[in-house]
Amino acid sequence: MKYLIVGLGNKGSEYENTRHNIGFKVAEKIAEALEVSFNTANFGWMAEGKYKGRKVFVLKPDTYMNLSGNAVRYWMQKENIPLENVLIVTDDLALPFGTLRMKGKGSDAGHNGLKNINEVLQTQNYARLRFGISADFSAGRQVDYVLGTWNEEETEKLSERIETFSKASLSFVFAGISNTMSAFNGK
Repeated sequence: MKYLIVGLGNKGSEYENTRHNIGFKVAEKIAEALEVSFNTANFGWMAEGKYKGRKVFVLKPDTYMNLSGNAVRYWMQKENIPLENVLIVTDDLALPFGTLRMKGKGSDAGHNGLKNINEVLQTQNYARLRFGISADFSAGRQVDYVLGTWNEEETEKLSERIETFSKASLSFVFAGISNTMSAFNGK
């Protein structure tokens, strides 16, 4: 059985430690847990490993956030991975910092990466793991906020939260979405 976990983010050092790149950070932690490295591949960086006998592909798309769907579709088709075995890890302004929310389907909630994935795959019926980044910005400053770096308080808690999200992602692979949602949502 094959799984595709996609951490959304933007390529380039200027985006590396921004809130919008939390998907990349979670993907890196998953690869670390699987003891595999990322290699340059079509549409991004790919790490391939096994988790409890299941083949796991961990992707960091290099398409920039707003074109993530092309990378997701390519790897689903190339590796013949069914939609129910795809997990997208992304940031979410609507959730308090560090809140974990996994869902089996849903709208893009205004997130351009998810919007593009929905358009390219022509469905909203795929699992997504949302990392709360809160919405602590003044009117008209959303772009600066999501492309901004973590504050000191967030930075202190970030590695623990990334670890929890990595565990939830691997739980999705082995235990399935329902069990993972029960075990991790809101934690």
